[in-house]
Amino acid sequence: MAGNSFGKVFKLTTFGESHGVAIGGVIDGCPAGVTIDLDAIQAELDRRKPGQSAIVTQRKEPDTVEFLSGIFEGVTTGTSIGFVIKNANQKSKDYSHIKDSFRPSHADYTYYKKYGDVRDYRGGGRSSARETASRVVAGAVAKQVLSNVSFNAYVTGVGHLKLTTPYNELDFSQTESNIVRCPDLKMATEMESYIKQIRKEGDTVGGIVSCVISGVPVGLGEPVFDRLHAELGKAMLSINAVKGFQYGSGFEGAALKGSQHNDLFNADGTTKTNLSGGIQGGISNGMDIYFDVAFKPVATIMQDQNTIDKEGNIVKMQGKGRHDPCVVPRAVPIVEAMAALVIVDYMLQNRASQL
Repeated sequence: MAGNSFGKVFKLTTFGESHGVAIGGVIDGCPAGVTIDLDAIQAELDRRKPGQSAIVTQRKEPDTVEFLSGIFEGVTTGTSIGFVIKNANQKSKDYSHIKDSFRPSHADYTYYKKYGDVRDYRGGGRSSARETASRVVAGAVAKQVLSNVSFNAYVTGVGHLKLTTPYNELDFSQTESNIVRCPDLKMATEMESYIKQIRKEGDTVGGIVSCVISGVPVGLGEPVFDRLHAELGKAMLSINAVKGFQYGSGFEGAALKGSQHNDLFNADGTTKTNLSGGIQGGISNGMDIYFDVAFKPVATIMQDQNTIDKEGNIVKMQGKGRHDPCVVPRAVPIVEAMAALVIVDYMLQNRASQL
């Protein structure tokens, strides 16, 4: 299986399956001499871990990260940083019913066709969102390299409910004050009630995570194929359940005239507006980078559905196990982590852009 690595200079390779012994990763390219706050890394994992509230999967995993190399006496050595997160609460029997059948809208069928009859069907194996815990670890390390850059992801949509307040009018300190991770407390209450209602129906619902990156210097990104927004899009679209990505004015910008959309300059090089979303010509311009990530409803629902088995027979299936009725609250730290991996990689690449 290829495609397990992300990044060019600051590079993450992940490994492991949902119900295997452990998941983990190797980070290459992290500079030496960075002081690492292990508690801060664990805190990021705790934001993503299952079982943290009444509106997420009740799988109980401590998600404790153990570093194996690359950090000595709390400081990076410049060598590969290896880490593992042991799986502690597998219930593999919950997946015995899909051993020979394929769950609708999951990766079961495509993995079977691509890799053959040998597949780890327990919890989706390698295709499980549990893999994203390794990304959160690497993203937390990247954040500590990027001490002057801030990442604020938060929930702006759950189903038909949508927060429309501009990001610069929100208090991001409120994001972690509620289990939905929406910085508007009134909307957070509505979203929480709606997710609970959906869960009682045995159904799931999608949503939107927005992210603001502040403090990014001018000049990150490469021309043509490696544009900054293209890499951010790839990073976000690599996350499980993501169906869409837009930055800056996004699709709404297509309805504007150039005279309405152009960001006019101030004398210091900043812009009066920021419909560009902090990126012009694929390169950061020093303004805030902001974007939205759309997540589909979780594919496993607690209702009967028709599907097919390996022989092509139509069979009836109902979801079992412990699953999120809505993934967006737990996706917030994943979005931040992937954004941090993109920015740190370009920051390190930029050291070679001028002599």
